[in-house]
Amino acid sequence: MISQEDRKFGKFLVERGVATPAQLLEVLRLNKHNNLGLPQVFIEKGIASAGEVFSCLADYLEVPFIELQNYVIDPTVLEIVPKELAEKYTVFPVFRIEGSLTVAMVNPGDVQVIDALHRETGYTIEPAVSTEQDIVNAISSHYESSGEIDSSFNEVIQNIESQQPKLVDSESSSERLKKLSAETPVVKLVDLIIAQAIMDGASDIHIEPEENSLQVRCRIDGILHENLTPPKHLQAAIISRIKILAELDIAESRTPQDGRFQVSLAGRDVDLRVSTLPTVYGENVVMRILDKGNQMLSLNDLGFDGNDFERFQAMLNSSYGVLLVSGPTGSGKTTTLYSALSTINTPEKKIVTVEDPVEYRLKRIRQCQVNVKAGLTFAAGLRSILRQDPDIIMVGEIRDGETAKIAVESALTGHLVLSTIHTNDAPGGLTRLTEMGIEPFLTASATIGIVAQRLVRKLCAECKKSFAPSSSLRDNLQLKKSETFFHGTGCQACKDTGYKGRAGIYEIMTINDEIRNLILKNASSALIKEAAFANGMHSLRQDALRRARKGITSLEEVARVTNAD
Repeated sequence: MISQEDRKFGKFLVERGVATPAQLLEVLRLNKHNNLGLPQVFIEKGIASAGEVFSCLADYLEVPFIELQNYVIDPTVLEIVPKELAEKYTVFPVFRIEGSLTVAMVNPGDVQVIDALHRETGYTIEPAVSTEQDIVNAISSHYESSGEIDSSFNEVIQNIESQQPKLVDSESSSERLKKLSAETPVVKLVDLIIAQAIMDGASDIHIEPEENSLQVRCRIDGILHENLTPPKHLQAAIISRIKILAELDIAESRTPQDGRFQVSLAGRDVDLRVSTLPTVYGENVVMRILDKGNQMLSLNDLGFDGNDFERFQAMLNSSYGVLLVSGPTGSGKTTTLYSALSTINTPEKKIVTVEDPVEYRLKRIRQCQVNVKAGLTFAAGLRSILRQDPDIIMVGEIRDGETAKIAVESALTGHLVLSTIHTNDAPGGLTRLTEMGIEPFLTASATIGIVAQRLVRKLCAECKKSFAPSSSLRDNLQLKKSETFFHGTGCQACKDTGYKGRAGIYEIMTINDEIRNLILKNASSALIKEAAFANGMHSLRQDALRRARKGITSLEEVARVTNAD
């Protein structure tokens, strides 16, 4: 629901020239169905930078706008507002004058937060405006750690070097590893690696043994970044510590293992899925970070254009059929499915899922976790789901013929089935089903649509600038000379990368009668693609260029993530 205050502030931004009337209408439309504040929507849609929006908010509310990185903070004010309270309300104490405390807030109009701070501190609260990122950075840099991160990497490693564990010769190799990995400095180092990755917004942590070194890299916004290089002799201790946390066999290093564990950081629970792989220089470890604190996206937040949104919504409103989301690992397929489920999750419908893993818990939805060791595979889970009287079924992934066959049969018996599949584009999903042994007539009858997707990095709202692309880039992407695009110049907010966050690009293929006839004739995916384009489908590259024209991503990202049509 849009408040009158939101509308007034939106008009204020238009009067200041920060947004156009058309952009305001679009933001108000999008903000009807999510819980984000209006300033955040303007920022996330790339209409204005955080500095511009919050500076206007300060003028609108007649309170100061404070850039915290330019302030010298009195350490005594940090004692008035404890770190836990600052993190809970996303606020930061700036200075005090007698009985008044000036506090930087994202929303200085939030009377409940102001009252809560007054009760907790006893001070009269004078609100000021700062960006959320400024406040988070200030909390991280000014408050002493409460235990998650209380030493730098170098300090921890030096501590380890000075306290080399003394192990007795009679101890077995697994006993040595257990003792080594239980040493406090090693525990701190592993905790530090994990906590830093979570705070940086990483999706994966890679611990990679080389011949004479150990490399730690984190994947942030889809790109791997080098974090640190611990001494090679700590390799066994670090990897053993992670294996103990994930309840894996530390004595077994010749075969791959999979496990998981949970950590708590800044008041939120984070799951880590661990995979080990024997390599020539030792075990390679990858930890996938599944942050339960991440906000669930609505369909509006996924970024479909108007036509694609209507197509996808129509598929979800079908009473039966198979709807597939395709793309490589890490392309956001699960997020799209969860967003779809949250849209169609009503009391009148019974929704059951079988997933590996269950990443988000959804109310009213019966979610089942795959357990291969116990014999609960996707196929076995899907067979059992059908006896639970569902209306809608979600299968985490169709990865074999048996699962595909049960999914198709479920769709033909009156169920809406949502799942993912690994293909490069939407038409390739039909070919993949045929390769799995599904007869063309079954595929044609059961499939209602396929969505292919990728993730592109979003330009940093703080430092993006317009620029004229080079002639070679224009030729490569077939752009008009008159078009203007944007790129990131790099700043503190994005750690000089020019990018912050990721957005989806989509290729949505609706299965109409023409495409069904092509499937029955075993037509190639190229012919099916031509028919889909004629039916109004946009390719991944076309959708990526649409986002680049809006200043959401860069042309370099378009060229990196998509292929020519």
